Amino acid sequence: MHIVFAASECVPFSKTGGLADVVGALPPALAALGHRVTVYLPLYRQTKLADPKPVLQSVTVPFDDRYRFCSVVDGGMHSGVQFYFIDYPPFFDREALYGTSVGDYRDNAERFALYSRAVLEACKIQGVPDVFHCHDWQSALVPVLLRSIYAEDPAFRDVACVFTIHNMGYQGLFPPEILPLLMLPWDLFTITRMEFYGNVNFLKGALVFSDFVTTVSRKYSQEIQTAEYGFGLEGVLHGRAATVTGILNGVDYKEWSPEVDKFTAAHFSPNDLSGKAACKQDLLTQFGITNANLKLPVIGIVSRFAAQKGFDLISQVMDRLAREEMIVVALGAGDKEYQDMFLRLHKQYPQKIAVKVAYDNALAHKIEAGSDMFLMPSRYEPCGLNQIYSLKYGTVPVVRATGGLDDTIENWDPRSGRGTGFKFSEYTGEALLDTMKLALKAYQDREAWQKLMRNGMNKDFSWNASAREYVRVYERARQLRTINAA
Repeated sequence: MHIVFAASECVPFSKTGGLADVVGALPPALAALGHRVTVYLPLYRQTKLADPKPVLQSVTVPFDDRYRFCSVVDGGMHSGVQFYFIDYPPFFDREALYGTSVGDYRDNAERFALYSRAVLEACKIQGVPDVFHCHDWQSALVPVLLRSIYAEDPAFRDVACVFTIHNMGYQGLFPPEILPLLMLPWDLFTITRMEFYGNVNFLKGALVFSDFVTTVSRKYSQEIQTAEYGFGLEGVLHGRAATVTGILNGVDYKEWSPEVDKFTAAHFSPNDLSGKAACKQDLLTQFGITNANLKLPVIGIVSRFAAQKGFDLISQVMDRLAREEMIVVALGAGDKEYQDMFLRLHKQYPQKIAVKVAYDNALAHKIEAGSDMFLMPSRYEPCGLNQIYSLKYGTVPVVRATGGLDDTIENWDPRSGRGTGFKFSEYTGEALLDTMKLALKAYQDREAWQKLMRNGMNKDFSWNASAREYVRVYERARQLRTINAA
């Protein structure tokens, strides 16, 4: 089977979040199963290619105001996967992928419409797939285009389209006048297609026109069909529930494992945990915490600082949590109020709470390896990867029971010795604080804690099983496309 991935980011070429990790890891896992896989990405300023070569000098993309001409660059084969990049410097040669601290780029609709059209046109020359696999709103116009202005194109008549929601909270909302600018027909602007409270909703279009919809955990696929988590699109998803499923993200253990991690001070394994102490000492040094008592538990945080990630709860209880016998290290960036909170707490407790406002991949690895616990109290979490990384490093997750966090973490039961972490359900600061205190108490029993660590380290969340599930979805999507095309 030939599968084409359309996505706006992918490690190691570009990244703002977990989407990039998935698009970097799933295609090689599919290729290892014997499938032909091609990935199309925008060529950003941040994208570094060893030997970029144009394979298509000019692709014409019509807009209402004027034509735009982009090219397609060969990114080479990596782990059995062919990469191509859509090159249009006026849209993609920018400081960031989607926007700045001021807000999203005003022309994001045009940017990713050009990208989507260029992917379809490039596929006609570079190889039409059996299935398009599109990700999040930035590639949502691929299924919309396939079933609207490309509907009569014989090249794509039998091509299936699977769409994956990585985060329902980002939908691609634009004013109605964007449709004629993008040369899209007005009949898309109806409540059964792309209209959404007076705006055009790219994500809704993909949910309507794709053959199959997936999201990144079983629990999240259920949650987004409710008013609490559906962000206004729960009715669309509920209406096609038979073609909505959740497939848990995997992780790349060649990149995220304490046995091989190139960023950590020492290596360790379930059979030999001794190296974790050196990683802990190195982590505290990196954060400028000196003369620390290494017997104190270290709580790690690597996250976007935003209310969605539970930082409103953290802000409610952090002053009280700081009185406990523990150390907190946090890495991330985002809302100013949460950045300021950590900076204030660091001044107040310089040897107990430390923060680095940045994105730093090497330091993220050090936090996973050197921490004793990892905190993820998300309001909602489609899948989450850091809690899965944490398991492999023997860093016990403390999470809210939502989405992929609920699917991947099993509550610790000291009587049976089963479980991999600590979970709370109620979205309140008190529930978070109570659960943290429970984890801190459990940490005092070193023998039981090492059992808990090893439980997590022995879990396998590699991509193999998830890749096979996606293949089954592709096959079902192709069957549906055959029926719908007949």
